[in-house]
Amino acid sequence: MTAPQELTADPHQDGVDAAVTAARRVIESLLRAGSGSTAEMGRIADQLNSVADNLDEHAPAMNQRMVDMWAGEGTTRHDPVTGPENAIAPPLQLIGQSDGSVRGVLTLGLPYQGPPGHVHGGISALILDHTLGVANHWAGVSGMTAELTLRYHRPTPLFEPLTITGVQTGVDGRKIRTSGAVTAGGEVCVSAEGLFIAKHLPRPR
Repeated sequence: MTAPQELTADPHQDGVDAAVTAARRVIESLLRAGSGSTAEMGRIADQLNSVADNLDEHAPAMNQRMVDMWAGEGTTRHDPVTGPENAIAPPLQLIGQSDGSVRGVLTLGLPYQGPPGHVHGGISALILDHTLGVANHWAGVSGMTAELTLRYHRPTPLFEPLTITGVQTGVDGRKIRTSGAVTAGGEVCVSAEGLFIAKHLPRPR
């Protein structure tokens, strides 16, 4: 039986990961402040633009960056769900379980809000699509999403721990079937059924 295994990139405490963590804090803080804030938003905008200018000045060419992003065969660090280098990723950390499933726990804040105090349905879809893909990788046969069917059972709360799960349920030739769910307090908020095709796009070289 396979021992549990971390399937997503481990965030570092320095370098780009630390800068991205700070950027996530800025995004959250801007939403909390809003238009009624007494902060000097004009000055803050100038500072943020200065930071962006500095980053752009020292960035590699886009084609080289794409090659760097996809170098190696391990876990990626840039995707919008688990990537520690991506400021829009929560990020979710997923663990491969000995029963063949994958599991992670995360808490989502204001950047992911849809209905008042609850997670946007599109964010749930994004998280589940990615989790099902990781579940396929953990099972040993993976591919690209062909269909993703979601059922929204109840609103998914912000500011509360959410358990994200996925498991491959069957393989028929190139067709891969996978299911998953988002739960809160032991209750299913969103469930998903996915059809994947065993095909991958070439990595940039």
